[in-house]
Amino acid sequence: MRRTPHRLPPARFLAAATAAAGLLGLLAALPPAADAATAATAGAENSVTVFYYTKTKNWPAPYLHYAPDGGSWTSVPGVPMEAACADWAKRTVPLGAAAGLKATFNNGSGAWDNNAGRNYDLGPGSVTVKDGAVAHSDPCAGTGPPPTPTPLPTPTGGGSATATVYYSTATVGWTTTNLHYRPDGGAWTTVPGTGMQPACTGWVKKTVVLGGATGMRAAFNNGNGVWDNNNGGDYTLPAGPSTVKDRTVTANANDPCAAEPPDTEPPTPPSAPVARADGVAVILTWEPSTDNKRVTKYQVTRTGGTRGSVVTDVGSTVLTESNLEPRTAYSYTVKAMDAAGNTSAPSMAATATTGDAPPAAPPGRPLGTDPRKDPIYFVLTARFHNGDAGNDRGGNQHEKSGNAAQGDPMFRGDFKGLIEKLDYIKALGMSAVWITPVVLNRSDYDYHGYHGYDFYRVDPRLESAGASYRDLINAAHAKGMKIYQDVVYNHSSRWGAKGLFTPTVFGVRDQDWSWYYDERNEGFDYDGLTVDPKSGKSYYNGDLWSTREPTGNTCLDWGTPTSSTSPQGYRIYNCQWPGPTSGMFPEQYYHACWLGNWEGEDSRSCWLHDDLADFDTESAPVQNYLIGAYAKYIDMGVDGFRVDTAVHIPRTTWNRRFLPAIQERVTQRFGSAAAENFFVFGEVGAFVNDKWNRGSVNHSAQFFTWKERKQYSAGDAAAALEMYAYENQAGPQAQPRSANAFLVGNTYHAPDRSAFSGMNIIDMRMHMNFGDAPNAFHNGKDSDDSTNDATYNVVYVDSHDYGPNKSAERYAGGTDAWAENMSLMWTFRGIPALYYGSEIEFQKGRRIDCGPSCPLATTGRAYFGDHLAGDVRASQFARADSATGAVAGTLAMPLVQHVQRLNEIRRSVPALQTGQYSTDGITGQMAFKRRYTAAGTDSFALVTVSGAAGYTGIPNGTYRDAVTGDTRVVTDGTLAVAAPGKGNLRVYVLDGPGRIGAPGPYLK
Repeated sequence: MRRTPHRLPPARFLAAATAAAGLLGLLAALPPAADAATAATAGAENSVTVFYYTKTKNWPAPYLHYAPDGGSWTSVPGVPMEAACADWAKRTVPLGAAAGLKATFNNGSGAWDNNAGRNYDLGPGSVTVKDGAVAHSDPCAGTGPPPTPTPLPTPTGGGSATATVYYSTATVGWTTTNLHYRPDGGAWTTVPGTGMQPACTGWVKKTVVLGGATGMRAAFNNGNGVWDNNNGGDYTLPAGPSTVKDRTVTANANDPCAAEPPDTEPPTPPSAPVARADGVAVILTWEPSTDNKRVTKYQVTRTGGTRGSVVTDVGSTVLTESNLEPRTAYSYTVKAMDAAGNTSAPSMAATATTGDAPPAAPPGRPLGTDPRKDPIYFVLTARFHNGDAGNDRGGNQHEKSGNAAQGDPMFRGDFKGLIEKLDYIKALGMSAVWITPVVLNRSDYDYHGYHGYDFYRVDPRLESAGASYRDLINAAHAKGMKIYQDVVYNHSSRWGAKGLFTPTVFGVRDQDWSWYYDERNEGFDYDGLTVDPKSGKSYYNGDLWSTREPTGNTCLDWGTPTSSTSPQGYRIYNCQWPGPTSGMFPEQYYHACWLGNWEGEDSRSCWLHDDLADFDTESAPVQNYLIGAYAKYIDMGVDGFRVDTAVHIPRTTWNRRFLPAIQERVTQRFGSAAAENFFVFGEVGAFVNDKWNRGSVNHSAQFFTWKERKQYSAGDAAAALEMYAYENQAGPQAQPRSANAFLVGNTYHAPDRSAFSGMNIIDMRMHMNFGDAPNAFHNGKDSDDSTNDATYNVVYVDSHDYGPNKSAERYAGGTDAWAENMSLMWTFRGIPALYYGSEIEFQKGRRIDCGPSCPLATTGRAYFGDHLAGDVRASQFARADSATGAVAGTLAMPLVQHVQRLNEIRRSVPALQTGQYSTDGITGQMAFKRRYTAAGTDSFALVTVSGAAGYTGIPNGTYRDAVTGDTRVVTDGTLAVAAPGKGNLRVYVLDGPGRIGAPGPYLK
């Protein structure tokens, strides 16, 4: 969102800026600390030189129509402007005692630019007005012969010393940079100073005549009120060449734009390549190479089979190949390449022999459309609908939890049940289904899927004959629906991760614990389904116990009784319940500490809970394991990943390893268009109302939407610490800003996604505030300027973890409040997501999770299938063709009807799906305008939720309300809308179709 800065008179400028000093980090929003002289004398040459950009207007002779503050307007059309340089006109206006002026521009023949009816507020100095944006700069500086420097007072004697200053813009990201300076013994330049010229990528420069001085004081700014004044101390710069980068001055510096010596040093060869066959697929991993600069990619050469030699470029240290020839030996070598094209020697060869080809299955392929068009329905697969009772499992807590008495095994729902009820989800109007993790779990109460054990295998308790995971994906795609898979990179179960590392011993199985630890079964491979014939229960510990200390044990004080007992009063032994300090988990694969500070670096490098063994995600073997595992599910055709505990992995690791690997794999399998729309959205658990999570940028959701802003060490562990320290010191004020979610006036603009990391986010700030919809609205949009593109934020009220304000219960604010929340979610920027059952206020006010200490039926994770009994058919979104049984009653509930119509409206108005928004010129508590413009589409909508609203400065034309069909013809750029009532809304669409859908319990 563009806002014209408030202009302060010279006498007030310094005081206001100084008051802000305590809030600033790297970039200080104030002029230099020693600028009092400038402020005191500013009135002596008080004028404004206005530069106006003419290229987009194509006006041959623009006019400036203005009124100094407190003065009168010039006569229409104003005063003519003179040519300044290519595409720019200018006019200098004396201000006298005025602090600034109001201005508009015109072509002298009736065409005006009056800033969408608000006029422009312009201050003193050199000011540019370009396509509605105001900045302090001279756009013509450096476009002609170098100007003669303004003579400055010389302390003593004469002289012609100069200082050439190079300033790095890589960190600040400014497009305009000014140098504000004072030669030793001289006077400061007039704010904002003199424009600096581009030198090379990431650098600007300026040469200053010092006269007899030997140096100068200096500060830098972007011409629009944002300063780098060395944290209030100004910079001291000597004569001669110097550089300023990240607040560091280097005197007598080499020209940073001079050509560097060519890089001729190749990377070291990749080491330890390992190839592993899985049917007709091969997973190849290797240890990373090192380089004097940076390794940019690897080249993998495969030989063997009838296809001959094949070379593949890879950005990570893992390659997964599918559809190779069966029963064929393949050999792989790897070379590393750097940015200069230097190539290492090849690695040692790794070989693998493929097995038999699996039975043919329909090829999975992601739908590959813009994810913002797809509202999301979130299900705990094991608790949604039961299609196959044969794969139900209760676990050894079945009786103790009370689930047995309810006839409710924790593993109850499955893929077959979800396939059978896809038409119910489609009838709601939801076109994306977010499912909990599918990988094989091991802990006893693991129906939710977040305790991964074998990341390469789908949990058999979810699959059935004809209803595999691949079958679910294909069935959803056949209905035009997407599958988003919940994935976990941060941790495994406490049983480790099969194929990477699993501990070999846990604890003593004595009389007290015989019910808990299974008897040893030599050669038994845990599968989640096999039942112990003695107890009739499914195995879950397998061979991870011992009655005597085994050879090679690394666990400290194995088998020694502790002073602790279980809730049942049983003695607990060392190593019985493993943790990071037990010695059981090697640091090559796992971190070895407990979490101490949720906003500290250790939250990313320590265990969160004893059931969540924390991967060392900066370790190459762990990265290879996880990248290879999730490539398997990408190949099945999933449409995106919801990333669990994303905040607990450093952003550098996401940006260097995991996110590029996802993009690379999707591109390799399905093409670049599919990769662009493969939707990755992360859970960055910032459970506070702050814009920045308790001031910690490293633990704030929007932080993860950005690429890195500088280079760090080649090693991922070192880079993570360097990035944490750098960004923590820089703080919130130095973080990048984005206009991708915002209209410019009423105009949609192409978003700049060049700095996007590849990870979108769950809108935790709106989630935290959804106890009250207006709070969610205002808190949410407050963070949008620091998110790369908030139109991709996933927005929900509650989930399987928390309700609003970190409540442990499912939302219970009432039906009217639910309707209001939904009306906001479906029309505001972002992607609405609905936790299963919320459409009927399922389990409202119930505790979401109490582990095995109470029956699941009494919690927010209760089984939902009883409400879906019967048959439902839906051939199009947001409408059921037919429904019988209990599901027919479910579809008749008021919030269900509300969601259906909201989806009808959202699907019919492109601005509500992919549009940018603005609240400029709008009154009302939850009121905004949205627009989306692309080839053949121009959709503009005015929205108000629950309350009255007023809109000014909008385009003239005919507006039709998508809710009531009311038609308004706007001729003066204004529209007033009466309050529709709580939960209701109005959506006035320019040249819109009128009423969409039938009136319902709220939308009427």
